[in-house]
Amino acid sequence: MKRQQAIAAAFALLVATCAGAQVKWDMPTPYPATNFHTENIAQFIDDVDKGTGGKVKITLHANASLFKAPEIKRAVQGNQAQIGEILISGYSNEDPVYGVDSVPFLATSYAEAAKLWKASRKAIEERFAKQGLMVLYAVPWPPQGIYSSKPLASVADMKGLKMRTYNPYTSRIAELAGAQPVTIQVAELAQAFATGAVNANITSGATGYDTKAWEVVKNYYDTQAWLPKNIVFVNKSAFDALDKASQAAVLKAAADAETRGWKTSQEKNQWYLEQLAKNGMNVTAPSAQLKGDFQKIGETMTAEWLKTAGADGQAIVEAYRK
Repeated sequence: MKRQQAIAAAFALLVATCAGAQVKWDMPTPYPATNFHTENIAQFIDDVDKGTGGKVKITLHANASLFKAPEIKRAVQGNQAQIGEILISGYSNEDPVYGVDSVPFLATSYAEAAKLWKASRKAIEERFAKQGLMVLYAVPWPPQGIYSSKPLASVADMKGLKMRTYNPYTSRIAELAGAQPVTIQVAELAQAFATGAVNANITSGATGYDTKAWEVVKNYYDTQAWLPKNIVFVNKSAFDALDKASQAAVLKAAADAETRGWKTSQEKNQWYLEQLAKNGMNVTAPSAQLKGDFQKIGETMTAEWLKTAGADGQAIVEAYRK
C-alpha cells in the first residue's frame, strides 16, 4: 500500500512539474536592439513572460546575431528557432502575395496600409499555415523614401546608380529607373555606402537613423512610396505544445504588440526625418517630376504584380479598394 501511495505521489509530482515546466523559445530578428520594431518585440516578450506567469521565456537575438534575415523564416519552419521576425515582402519570390505591401504607391499612408493588411492577412496566414507557421502580428515601417549620394530631380538621374535593394520589388524599381540593384543587409548598409558599393537606397527614415545614414549619404527624398511590414510569427507545433492559458497569453501579447507597433511607427516617422535633417541631411519632398516618374513606375508594377499574384492577389486589391 505504501509503495502504491509513493508511486501515486511521484506521478502527481511529475504531472505538476510538467504542467509548470518552463518553455524556452529563441527569437531572431535582423534589426538592432534600438530599432522600434525590436523595442516593441522586447515589450511583447515581457508581456508573454508576465501573461504566462513565467512559463514561456523568449530569448531575443537582435541584429541578425543568430540567423541572417534571409535565414529566419526557414529557421523557424525547421524549429531551429521557435519564433521570429521577417520583412514579409522579402519573400515575394516565394509567393507574390507576400509582396502586396511593397507594390509602389498602392498604399501610401498608415490608414491605407492598415486597410491593405486587413485585406491581405487571411491569405498570408493561410500560406504560413501550410508551412507549419502561424502569424502573430504585423507592424509597418514608416513610408519609404530614396537616399542618394547625388541630387535627384527625376528618375533619369538614377540611371547607373548602384541601388541597395531588399526585396524583388525594390530590385524591380531599380531596373525600371535604370539603376543597378545591389542586395545588402541592413547591418552592412553604412559600410556599403562608405565604400561606394552602393550610392542609392530606398528605405525608411527609421533605417536611415539606425545606420547613421548622414555619415555616408546626403540626400533623402520623402517619396512615401509604400509601408512595408514586418511579420512576427511562430512555429505552429511549438505554439500548439503550449497549454491553452499560455497560448491565450501569447495571442493577447501579440494583439497588443500590433496595436502598439502601428502607433509607434506613425509617431516615430516624423521624428526620424527630423533627426536626419538635424544631422545634416537634405530632407525634401520629391519634385513634381520625380514624383510623377515614380507614380508611372508604380502603375507598371501594380499591373505586373496583379498578373503574378493571380486570383488571390486580385481579390486582395479589390477588397482593399472597396
